[in-house]
Amino acid sequence: MDKIEKKLYTATVTVEGGRAGRAVSSDGFLDLKLIVPQELGGPGGDGTNPEQLFAAGFAACFEGALGVVLRKKKIKSEGTKITSLVTIGKDVNDGFVLSVTMDITIKGVETEVAKQLVEEAHDVCPYSRATRGNIEFITNVVV
Repeated sequence: MDKIEKKLYTATVTVEGGRAGRAVSSDGFLDLKLIVPQELGGPGGDGTNPEQLFAAGFAACFEGALGVVLRKKKIKSEGTKITSLVTIGKDVNDGFVLSVTMDITIKGVETEVAKQLVEEAHDVCPYSRATRGNIEFITNVVV
């Protein structure tokens, strides 16, 4: 396990009520109603859920890591976009598990180069590093 040598930023979010509650950040910019999706036996409706929040956070972090790799290699793209799909399900022991699929678009870069950039971003991204070996992670590269 990698240990933090120098702290750069700490996000603080308080959740009350679990999946059917509220999530509020310490600075007040994040203030979300949490709703259990109908697919998980909840009412659905206006609100978000942990899987959507994880999908957004992971995609944003991964796209940031991709930008680091592009800059480091001095490769110009015409833009990047990531669609992140986070699935919650059950394993063979009836325990809850997650999987992540990312559809990654890197415009203006050849397919093989884009695939290499995605592999390198997977090594740089803290979310990727934290989840490596713990969840199924699939990338689909689109140029």
